[in-house]
Amino acid sequence: MTLTTLAIYLFRQRTTLTDRVAVGQNLLQDPRFQLGNFLLRIVLWTFSIELIGALLLYIAASGDITFLSALFHSISAFCNAGFSLYGDSLTKWYNNPAINFIFAGLIILGGIGFYVLVETFQWCVANTLKRNRTKRVRLSWYSKVVLQTSLYLVIGGTVVIFLAEFVLQKHQLSFGESVLVSFFQAVSCRTAGFNTIPIGQLTNVTMLLMMILMFIGAAPGSCAGGIKVTSFRVLLAFIAAELRGREQAVINGMAIKRESVRRAISILAFSLFIVGSAILIISITDTGSFTHNESRGQFLNIAFEVVSAYGTAGISTGITPDLSTIDKYIIMFLMYLGRLGPLIFLGVLHTIRRPELFTRPETDILMG
Repeated sequence: MTLTTLAIYLFRQRTTLTDRVAVGQNLLQDPRFQLGNFLLRIVLWTFSIELIGALLLYIAASGDITFLSALFHSISAFCNAGFSLYGDSLTKWYNNPAINFIFAGLIILGGIGFYVLVETFQWCVANTLKRNRTKRVRLSWYSKVVLQTSLYLVIGGTVVIFLAEFVLQKHQLSFGESVLVSFFQAVSCRTAGFNTIPIGQLTNVTMLLMMILMFIGAAPGSCAGGIKVTSFRVLLAFIAAELRGREQAVINGMAIKRESVRRAISILAFSLFIVGSAILIISITDTGSFTHNESRGQFLNIAFEVVSAYGTAGISTGITPDLSTIDKYIIMFLMYLGRLGPLIFLGVLHTIRRPELFTRPETDILMG
């Protein structure tokens, strides 16, 4: 979308209002922006980060990989694609801190969204190089929400994976290696799909957590899928408001518009319906003729595969080659729908909505 719009802008030197709205809603929080300027920044930032990442990987690998291989993995990490040139992904570097942190950094930068990426860089430069400024440069409320929520998810995921895998399960790794592996999987499973430990050997607790993180995904306007961290944060704020009896959902001192809350609930309902339907269909076609005891463990593998596909995370327990042809088509459809589905759904929902200019009588109903 970015490159297409940039090409239109460069060749025509102008874009329609529809183009500006479409790009602005999906890439930017601030509607007051210079489209061409911002698109050029995105392309420049993307190429720069991927090139720097490739150089760092090449140096950190100490000759284990060629520069072209490092470039491939740098692009794959920043774009949250998760493709690796190695059959076991990154398991050979599970105990290499430099490799792990470089990959994690690229994944995070590609997952926080271009708007947050550019603004955070400007904030770092302004507060580092211009210390004598009288007016302090601050991050916008939106960027703070994205960065805080992403940080909470990474920390929470790291702690749970560490407890599930290296306290309860007790893999034969040192404390430092255990923390490193836990951190990397908490970062990667939300968006990218790399792994430094075989997914099929993880506990059910870890797999369930990874499914939740893959379903949430990363930030809007980024290279990642999922329902997005902002939708997740709005849903949490809505639940907190309901529990406290508040009329407004509040995040960091700011109330969220009701339209945004409705949008988040709609995305959640749409995503749960798609994921649930896919799990049901694949369960019928794959294990429908088996008893529960005969197909023990397969349901979790199927659910994990479906959530990973919809969240465009790219992580698998290894059952993909054994799926039937129709199941593989469903997985492919989920990957496509997971990237564009929520946007298309919101667009259709906005089109078919017809506001009613009256209210109906209200009544109560027994619940719970």
